[in-house]
Amino acid sequence: MERTGPPARISGLLAALSAALLVAGGLAASAPAAAAADTDLARNGGFEAGLDGWSCTGGSGAVVSTPTHGGTSALKATPAGSDNAECSQTVTVKPDSTYTLSAWVQGSYVYLGASGTGTTDVSTWTQSSPGWTQLTTTFRTGAATTSVKIYTHGWYGTPAYYADDLTLVGPGGDPVAIPATPAGLRAGTTTSSSVALSWTGSTGAAGYNVYRGGTKVLSVTGTSATVTGLAASTAYSFQVTATNSAGESAKSSTVTATTAAGGGGGGSGLPTHALVGYLHSSFANGSGYTRMADVPDSWDVIDLAFGEPTSVTSGDIRFSLCPVTECPNVESVAEFKAAIKAKQAAGKKVLISIGGQNGQVQLSTTAARDTFVSSVSKIIDDYGLDGLDIDFEGHSLSLNTGDTDFRNPTTPVIVNLISAVKTLKAKYGDKFVLTMAPETFFVQLGYQYYGSGPWGGQDPRAGAYLPVIHALRDDLTLLHVQDYNSGSIMGLDNQYHSMGGADFHIAMTDMLLTGFPVAGDTTKVFPALRPDQVSIGLPASTQAGNGYTSPSEVDKALNCLTKKTDCGSYTTHGTWPGLRGLMTWSINWDRFNNGEFSKNFDAYFGG
Repeated sequence: MERTGPPARISGLLAALSAALLVAGGLAASAPAAAAADTDLARNGGFEAGLDGWSCTGGSGAVVSTPTHGGTSALKATPAGSDNAECSQTVTVKPDSTYTLSAWVQGSYVYLGASGTGTTDVSTWTQSSPGWTQLTTTFRTGAATTSVKIYTHGWYGTPAYYADDLTLVGPGGDPVAIPATPAGLRAGTTTSSSVALSWTGSTGAAGYNVYRGGTKVLSVTGTSATVTGLAASTAYSFQVTATNSAGESAKSSTVTATTAAGGGGGGSGLPTHALVGYLHSSFANGSGYTRMADVPDSWDVIDLAFGEPTSVTSGDIRFSLCPVTECPNVESVAEFKAAIKAKQAAGKKVLISIGGQNGQVQLSTTAARDTFVSSVSKIIDDYGLDGLDIDFEGHSLSLNTGDTDFRNPTTPVIVNLISAVKTLKAKYGDKFVLTMAPETFFVQLGYQYYGSGPWGGQDPRAGAYLPVIHALRDDLTLLHVQDYNSGSIMGLDNQYHSMGGADFHIAMTDMLLTGFPVAGDTTKVFPALRPDQVSIGLPASTQAGNGYTSPSEVDKALNCLTKKTDCGSYTTHGTWPGLRGLMTWSINWDRFNNGEFSKNFDAYFGG
C-alpha cells in the first residue's frame, strides 16, 4: 500500500521535535555564522548542471526549469510507494568541524539532512510548503570523519517535491584520492550461467565496478560479486575497479573463467523459437475439450492444466482427465498416454502444470514439501512427462514480514518450494524441463514493492516469485510471465504501462532481460535472465483473458525486442534475437479462435 505521509509514530515525534526547536529558537536561528575561511562544499547545489554530482534513488530525480528558486534550474524528485525519492551526494569534510546545511524546498513532507557525520546525524523537514521555504540544520563531524552524505527526500507515495540552491558551508576537507587498483581478483564457483568473483579491497574505496570483456556489468559495495546471464560452456574475461567520490581506479589484472555445460534446465531440446500452450485436460470451459492427439503441430511445449492439491497445505498433487459427464469427447487414459508419446516422438515437450487459478498450493511444512515431490513424481512417471510447470497464483506464494531479501528467502512456502523443485531436478537430471508462469504482480511489481515492505502494510505477495526464479535460474528452462489479467505496472523507464498493446509486452520483457533493483534497492538487483529462458505470455483470444493483444501488436513487440524496430516510445536496454518465443492461455482457446495465435507465431518465425 502506498503511504500518504510518515508513519503516525514518526510523524508525532517529528512534530514534537519541530515544536521543541521552535521554542528554542529553531535550528536555523541558532546556526553559527560561517567562518571567513568556510566555503560552500556542495557540488551543483543549484542544479544548473543537471544532476551532475547527485544520485537519486530509483531514477526519481529530474531537473526542471520551473519552478525555480534561483537560476534557471531546480530539482524535481517524485516518490513512489516504496521509494522516498532521495537525492544525495557525498562531500569531503574535515574532522571535528562544524557545518551548516541549507536548501530551498517546495512540496509536502520534504526532508533535508546529513548522515555519516561521525557524531549525530541530522535532518529537518517541512510538512507542507506550497511556496519556496528554506530548511537549515547544522552538525559537527567526528574526530575521524572525512566525508558525509547530504540528501533531500520526500515521503512514500506523495507527490513530487522540489529543491534548489542547496549549500553545505564549512571548512573544506582534504582532497580524496582515487583508490588503488584492486588486487587478487579470482574466479570461484561457476554454473552454466554464472561466475562468482572475489578480490582484495582497496583502501578508500566506496565501491567496485565489475567488467566483463571490457564492459561494465555490475557495481557493488563489497569485495565479491556473481556475474549472471552467461551462456553455457563459454569462456569469459573479468576485471574489477575501485571507486569513490574522486573517481575510478585503473582496471585490475584479468581473470578468465569458463561456464559449466548444460545450462537452461532442459531447454536444449526446444527449437530456437518455441510456442508454449496450456491444454485444458482436467476440466471443460467455454472453449471446449481438445484431445491430446488433436493438438496442432505448432505447439512445442504442451502444459497439462492442471495438477491440483487435495487441500491448500497438503502438498498432495493429483491429476486426472476431464470426466466424461463434463467432456463427452474425452479420450481414454491409454489413448491420452499414447498421444503424449507421439507428441514427444515429434520433438514436443509435455509437462504437468501445477496450480492455476483454483489450485492454491502452500508448502508451509517440510512434510508438505516431501509429499509434493512424491506426488508430482508419480504424475510425471505415470504419464511419461518431460517436466513441470509452476503456475502458482492467488495466495500460494507470499512473503512473511521481515523477509526482505529475494536472494536469501526465509518464508517456509518459498524455501520449501525451491527445495522441492531442486529435488525433482536432481531426480530427473538435465533433460528435466522446468517452466514457470507467474503473474506480473509476483514478478515485475517487485521493481516497486517487495513483500509487506519496510513499514509493513503492503501486499505480502508483491514480488513473491522473485526468490523462486532467482534460486532456480540455473535449472529454469522457460519463464513466461502472464502479461494479462494485470493492472498497470511500472517499467524501467519509471512509467506505468497497461496491458493490451505492444508497449506492455516490451516493457515487461525488457525488465526480465535487463534485470532490476528490487523495491528500488540498488544493493538488491534481480539479475537478468538469458533470452532463451524468456517467453512472452498472452491470452489467445478476447475470451481467454483480459489483455488480449492483436497479432499486429504482438509482431511489434517481437520486432522491438529481437530487432529493435517498432519500439514506440519505450527504449529497451538491449536487443535479444534469441528471445525464446510466446506462451498462451490456451491451446483450447486458440482452436476456438480458429488458430489466430499459433498461425501468427508460425508466420512470424517461419514455423
